[in-house]
Parts: sequence; structure tokens; C-alpha cells
Amino acid sequence: MGRTRIILADDHDVVRRGLQALLESEPDFHIVGEAKDGLEAAELVERLRPDVLVLDVVMPGLSGLEVIRRACRTSPHTRVVVLSMYDTQAYVLEALRAGAGAYVLKRSTSEELIRAIREVVNGQFYVSYPLSRRAIEAYAKRAEDIFLDSYESLTNREREVLQLVAEGCSSSEIAGRLFISPRTVEGHRASIMRKLGLHSKTDLIRYALRRGILPLDG
Repeated sequence: MGRTRIILADDHDVVRRGLQALLESEPDFHIVGEAKDGLEAAELVERLRPDVLVLDVVMPGLSGLEVIRRACRTSPHTRVVVLSMYDTQAYVLEALRAGAGAYVLKRSTSEELIRAIREVVNGQFYVSYPLSRRAIEAYAKRAEDIFLDSYESLTNREREVLQLVAEGCSSSEIAGRLFISPRTVEGHRASIMRKLGLHSKTDLIRYALRRGILPLDG
């Protein structure tokens, strides 16, 4: 059996270096790519089709949650391990809904992360203690009453624009980042506000916080 091919995605270089050193010390793991933001992570997954993606849930450029959704579509066999400092139900449940196979806290031991990766490779589900029981029960309860989330009505481009607007980027900055015109950015912004029922920049930021697109601590 070949080695498990892994992509690491975290916006902190020191964290990525540490993860790389830790995981490469396991003879059955092989790091095939690294990403410093969400857009790069999504592109790498689509191009390299790894066995596992390890990523932070809060990423610049494109949220970790949206990266998970895209990974599930473009590389269905790729299993996702979220590595996050946030232990709130909102983040855990959104990650599970998006398609993550594991949610590991950054304060966990290195052994726990390695175990989580091996669990998802074997088709299992893993959530860090003490999240496990609370997260699974809440997720199961929520799954009984699925409703249409307005976020799902956004196009991929609109989700990218939403993330960048929430991060404080201007229309011209977003245009440069996404290689589109400022006028097109404004059109996407108007569509986002309409679809999500938002009326101001403040509404948009609050929505991004609730949805896990921005960190809860700002």
C-alpha cells in the first residue's frame, strides 16, 4: 500500500513548517503540497487530488469551509481534516456539514492529529475530545431538520467576493485578486446582498462571522 498523500493549508508559515516536519516523520505520510490561503488550497486539491487535506477552518482569500465544499466536488476521494483553534459548535457543525471527516483542535497532541488522519483515510469520522459527544449529538439533531441555506444559492465567484469583502478588501483590490473588473465585483456584491437578504456592510460582516467565514474574535 502506498503512502498517504497530504496537502497542508494554513496561512501561518510557522504552522505549516511544523506540520510538515511532524507528518513527514511518519513513514506512511507524504506531503505533496502546501497552501497559504483558501484559493490556493482549492486549486491544489483540484490539481493534485490528494488522499487528505489538512486545513485551518479560517483562511484568507476563501474560507476553509468553502475549500472543503469545493474539495468534495472536485476531488471526491480526498478526505478533509480540519485543524482549528476554535471549539465552538458553530465551527464544528459547519465543517461537518461542508464535508469534513475530522475536526481536530490545534491544542491537541501531535498523536491525535496523526490518529485523525489515519481514521479518515480508513473511512472513519473523528472529532477532538471534548468536542466529540456534543458535536455529534448536535449535528445529528440538526440533520433531522435540514433547511435550504441561502449561502448555498451563491455561485463560487460570489462566495469568493463575499470572503474578500468581509476581509475588508475594496472593489479594486478584489478585482485585482480575482482578475475581473471592479464593475463585475460590484455586480457580484449586489447579488450577494440580495440573495442573503443583507442591507449593509455591517450586515455582511455579521453574516460572515456567524457563517464561520471570519474568526469570531475578529
